[in-house]
Amino acid sequence: MDRIFFGLGAALAGVAVALGAFGAHWLREKLSVEDLAIFETGVRYQMYHALALMVVAWAASRWEASQIHWAGWLFVVGIVVFSGSLYTLVLTGQRWLGAITPIGGLAFLAGWLLLSWSAFRG
Repeated sequence: MDRIFFGLGAALAGVAVALGAFGAHWLREKLSVEDLAIFETGVRYQMYHALALMVVAWAASRWEASQIHWAGWLFVVGIVVFSGSLYTLVLTGQRWLGAITPIGGLAFLAGWLLLSWSAFRG
């Protein structure tokens, strides 16, 4: 499982870099300042949690706890829902997607809590 989370983390970090470049070079002239900031928030949280997946991989190789694996999957869900909804909101103009963004934020929070719990119990 540690290889899966490390691989996902590395891949999602690479995608975050690509999306950041896309935003900085192509979207800068096409989006409002507000929408560009929303897009950049998605990229930033994707990068944070891609790196967190690498931490999960390290923790999974060190401690045996199912909570660590759940934390990793919650980070993946958080990236897809939180960052994905922000990207889609900005690129399609579908503002209702902002209503599901907090679900991704809750997944991030739950992932951090489980990772913390695993460290204290590990």
